[in-house]
Amino acid sequence: MTPGARVAAAIEVLTDMAEGAAAEQALTRWARRSRFAGSKDRAAVRDHVFDVLRRRRLAAHHGGDEGPRNLMIGLLHLQGEILGDLFSGEGHAPSPLGKAEAPLVSEPTDRAVAWNLPDWLVPKFEESLGENAEAAALALTERAPVTLRINTGKTTRSDAMHLLASEGVETRENRLCATALTVTKGARKIRNTKAFLDGLVELQDAASQAVVAALPAGGRVLDYCAGGGGKALALAADPARDVFAHDVDPGRMQDLAPRAARAGVRISEVQGPALKREAPFDTVLCDAPCSGSGAWRRAPEGKWTLSPERLAELTTIQDGILDEAVELVTFDGLLAYATCSVLRDENEARIAAFLERHTDWRQVFERRFHVGPEGDGFYTAHLIRAS
Repeated sequence: MTPGARVAAAIEVLTDMAEGAAAEQALTRWARRSRFAGSKDRAAVRDHVFDVLRRRRLAAHHGGDEGPRNLMIGLLHLQGEILGDLFSGEGHAPSPLGKAEAPLVSEPTDRAVAWNLPDWLVPKFEESLGENAEAAALALTERAPVTLRINTGKTTRSDAMHLLASEGVETRENRLCATALTVTKGARKIRNTKAFLDGLVELQDAASQAVVAALPAGGRVLDYCAGGGGKALALAADPARDVFAHDVDPGRMQDLAPRAARAGVRISEVQGPALKREAPFDTVLCDAPCSGSGAWRRAPEGKWTLSPERLAELTTIQDGILDEAVELVTFDGLLAYATCSVLRDENEARIAAFLERHTDWRQVFERRFHVGPEGDGFYTAHLIRAS
């Protein structure tokens, strides 16, 4: 596909989304209709679509409208592309720009537009992040770094870097966590490398790794909201730990067993009565369902689908999870809470509410990870019984 044809395909995907399809669904539909498209074409179209989602308001400002074609015009203008070459009408490229489609060059004066946020989220960002609000919002408009976690049970960071480099994947040490590597070249090759296939490395954000690294070593540990199991795998890299994984929807953990086998670690999946039988645990980690606002670079659609009502619903779910998990902790154990959110409502406010409900508990650790070149936005807090 030519660059212009890739732009036309992205407009096609955005049109499906405007008619109600989710981003992944629309991309899958387009791929099925476009068997001629190679892997590089599919990756390029996906990049266009996700770049629009990250910068939708600014793209609409410069493109003059929220329509799919206008969004692509605005985005490509922001990226410094020569629009005439891409909108040539030749082959499968979009038709040439009309006189009314010249991109707007003036910068927006509205903060919500400049920050690429829904209006209602601007005060939430300011309340939650203070002087870091603008930097966080702007960081969320960029592509996220690709980060690996080394499996310390099988390799060292230095050895993993050398093995990856021999297969065309270049990395650098990541400052957020001693197990983290940031990929600087060859990210699309990772899943086919020997290092990945042999379980020496896993894809995992560095701040997510740091959340696990802050937990006590050893003991019986429960990942209470395990999902795909990234944190459970990181926990199990410590051979002194006996790791258990639970999720309210066991289907989310369907890939955990093969991932654990590849990593050479043991993780016990527990549901229902089995969870009660195995309790109590020395450490219970609640990586709670959240807005995902700290990871909107990776899943930018969530920025536009989150509503005040959904945020309130999530905080109720988060409170419920903590109240359930507290019953699973040994008397002298640790309850850890984490989200990939930057919003105070889901973070500090939830811990404050928990301590009001559970006056025999106290907070002993708290950390925020800001969205940046090293990792996503995360929050974590540790709680123990006050007595």
